[in-house]
Amino acid sequence: MKAFQIVLALSCAVLLGPVAGCEDKVPEPELPPGSAVPKVQPSEPEPADLIKEDIVVGTGQEAKDGDRVRVHYTGRLLKTKAEFDSSVGREPFEFTIGNTEVIKGWDLGVVGMKVGGKRKLTIPSQLAYGESGSPPKIPGKSTLIFDIELLGVGDAANDAAAPADDKAGKTKPAADKAAKPAADKAA
Repeated sequence: MKAFQIVLALSCAVLLGPVAGCEDKVPEPELPPGSAVPKVQPSEPEPADLIKEDIVVGTGQEAKDGDRVRVHYTGRLLKTKAEFDSSVGREPFEFTIGNTEVIKGWDLGVVGMKVGGKRKLTIPSQLAYGESGSPPKIPGKSTLIFDIELLGVGDAANDAAAPADDKAGKTKPAADKAAKPAADKAA
């Protein structure tokens, strides 16, 4: 039996030995002298889900679904980092969470913030403006980054910036939502 195993092993070695060093090589394409292989720039991966990063955790009232909130924000495109809108330097922006007044990423991303808090939201296109974008500043399929500061919740949202006349019972005029991309509904 041992003799058979030895003969079998030697036969395999003799038959397979020359084949073991063979490889199927695909020839490298030849490039003209002086040309370089184009480099692919690594890009930041597009998130599939909303990413919430608390920069400053607030100490005030917590924002819940259905609350009226007042925020300052700055919006940028993930790919180019180009700023497309900001409320900083003008009136803060007010909206009701979950009332489809803003993009879905805002409705989901502001919940849980506390007054005084600052949060960075990375919002994938499906929770922002989708396939169509919001031309001319936001191309279709764009992932957006928003820096949000929660200034007020509920009555505090209205009282924080209301002039003395408004606090005495007069109504405050509605903000111009057309100028604020965050106020548009997702496409």
